[in-house]
Order: sequence, then C-alpha cells, then structure tokens
Amino acid sequence: MNFLAGKRVLLGITGGIAAYKSAEFVRQLVKSGAEVRVVMTAGAQAFVTPLTFQALSGNPVHHELLDETAEAGMGHIELAKWADRILIAPTSANFIAKLAHGLADDLLSTLCLASDAPILVAPAMNQQMWANSQTQANIKHLQQHNIEILGPGIGEQTCGDFGAGRMLEPAELTQQLNLSFSNQLLSGLNILVTAGPTREAIDAVRYISNRSSGKMGYAIASAAREAGANVTLISGPVNLQTPDGVARIDVETVEQMGQCVFDHLAGQHILIGSAAVADYVPSSSFQGKMKKSANNLSIELKPSIDIMKEVGNMPDRPFTVGFAAETEHVEQYAQDKRQRKHMDMIAANQVGISDRGFEVDDNSLDVYWSGGQRHLALAHKNKIARQLVAVISERYEKRQAPSG
Repeated sequence: MNFLAGKRVLLGITGGIAAYKSAEFVRQLVKSGAEVRVVMTAGAQAFVTPLTFQALSGNPVHHELLDETAEAGMGHIELAKWADRILIAPTSANFIAKLAHGLADDLLSTLCLASDAPILVAPAMNQQMWANSQTQANIKHLQQHNIEILGPGIGEQTCGDFGAGRMLEPAELTQQLNLSFSNQLLSGLNILVTAGPTREAIDAVRYISNRSSGKMGYAIASAAREAGANVTLISGPVNLQTPDGVARIDVETVEQMGQCVFDHLAGQHILIGSAAVADYVPSSSFQGKMKKSANNLSIELKPSIDIMKEVGNMPDRPFTVGFAAETEHVEQYAQDKRQRKHMDMIAANQVGISDRGFEVDDNSLDVYWSGGQRHLALAHKNKIARQLVAVISERYEKRQAPSG
C-alpha cells in the first residue's frame, strides 16, 4: 500500500559520501507521489550540488538559515510547518549530536526544533564512529524523544572498513518512510465517509451547489485508510484523485448521496459525514433549458433529506461524526446540531475566512462530543485529517468499552 502519495516530505542531507544515494531516494519519493523539499547542510554541498536535488524534486533546495528571499527571512518556520515528515539521510555523527543536544546553528537543525512533524534519521558514518559510546548515547537520547532511527546497515564502507554504519539503500528508506504513515488506530474497522458538494438541478444546464472542494473529506478518507480501516468514500462532484486503497462511489444530488449512504450503512462501524450537502433543493426541475427574459425569476425550494439526522435516529446506528461549517457562534451552532441529530461527535470549522475552510488547502477544527472537546489548530488538511482520525479512534474505543 502506497501511503506516500500527496505527502509532504522534507529531506535533510548532511555531509557524507552517502549523500550521492539521496538523489535516488528523492527520485523514488517523487515517483511514489510525494512532494519533496530538500534542505542541505554546508557539508552535504561538498559532496553533491543543490542543482541535482532541485532537478529531481522539482523544488528549490534550501540551505541558508537567514534567507531574505524566503518568506521575509522566516523560511525555516514555513518549512517546519509545511512538512508531514522530516527524514535526514544521510545523518552524520555530528548532526546526530546536534539533534541530541538541541542545537540550532544551521537551517536543518533549526527547522527540526521548529517542527512538530515526526523526525526520522538514517545514520551514515564510519563503523568506529557509529560504535563510539558518545554516538550510541546520542542515539538512545533521540529514541527517547521519539525520533526514529533507520539503520544503519552493515557492510563494506568507502574507507575500506567493514561493519555497521552504512546508510540504508534508497528502496529500503522509501519503504520505511511509507510505513511511518501507516498506523493501526482503526485496524479492521469499516468506515463510510461522505465528501464534496451536491448539485441540485434547476434545469438541464443550471444547478444549485456550494463552495466545497471535497479536500477535507478526501484527506479524512486517506487518513482513515492509513489507520488500517476499510474505507468507502461517497463523493459529490469534485476534481480530486481517489485516495489509494479507498473504494469510491460518485453521486451528484443529496437524494443520491442519502440513498447511497443508506445502501452501504450495514456493517459500517463509523460514519463520517463531511460532505457539504444541500439543505434546500428546487421543488421541481425545468425540463430543458430555461430561456432568459426581462422578468424576475423565482425558484421555489424545499428542504432536502437530512442524511445525518436520519442515521442518528436509527437504533443500531454506527458511530457518527458530523461536520458544521459556520460563519459565527461556531460552538453554539455545532453543539446544537450534534444534539439535534444524535451524533457522537461533530467537527466544526469557521468558514468565510480566506486562509481556511472551503477551496483552500488549510483548515482548523473544533471537535465536540458529549462532555468534551478538542481544538485542532490551523494546518494542512492532510495533517488535520490525521489528527481528527486519532480523536475519532479515541472516542470510538471509549464508546465500545464496557461500562462498570
């Protein structure tokens, strides 16, 4: 299963002859669908030129801590927020010591401190340097701080020595990084996700819809699949690729979406209703195309079916997670919606703000359930989706736990 598609990987390269292998690693990451940004230390540039990695990644290579052209001199903060994973390959003994002691004297070490993304390191050094007690103490310190160590491999080294210290091969690094995105939070569960807008016909060429891009719902479906779930995605009209390993069903109207949800509800453990469905639909649809005239035009609307409310009223309903997009009084309206529709959780976001919500890549959510809430701060929708899936897993387990 390829979990790398669409992921943001920040590759750090430090000084060492193994830096030449990192070029092939970048090529494999890009081939897997990942977006790659490369950060090189001064030592790394002595072995391989930044131009090589710019050509392979399709993005400029970063190497200066104080770069006036990068986000008004704060480029390291932007990179730190951007990354889903930070992988340093090769990682020299010197850089391992920097990480272990929290130093920040260049771009790569600084962004490692400034990012909340998981960090993985692939050591590469002489076998005696790897075996040195100081290096081993630094490695243990990194592991205690949840930094994952990939390798090193054992074999013949450039200096002629034989032993542990070789950087893992690019194919193995790609596999390990791919696995880092997989978890078993929802292993074996069946999850139904709705996403995107609906379209309600006015005539043969016009319709009522909304600004939903479907990005949040698709990110949730992908995150649930990463968490080991069997995911069915019911999607309104969007221009998005189906997440790897997800079964997708396309619909257009709210009635079609509702019928599809009810048809596939049996055997589902969790329903996540992130679709922005129409609250009102035309009472009737004109057959053919209405011609323009000088007269005012009135279109009569009627309430649409309320999918989440109907599911919430079912006696054996799955664990239900709804969404609320509000422009004001977010908590009040979201909590009211959750209670009226008997949902286990609701994820609310404020729309009408340029940097989040509809038609953009970032979002923030406030998640509510009976007796609790969780704030998911502004971040890329892929990150928000993984955080939301973790909260859903936590709440689902609590509901399933026997009382008493």
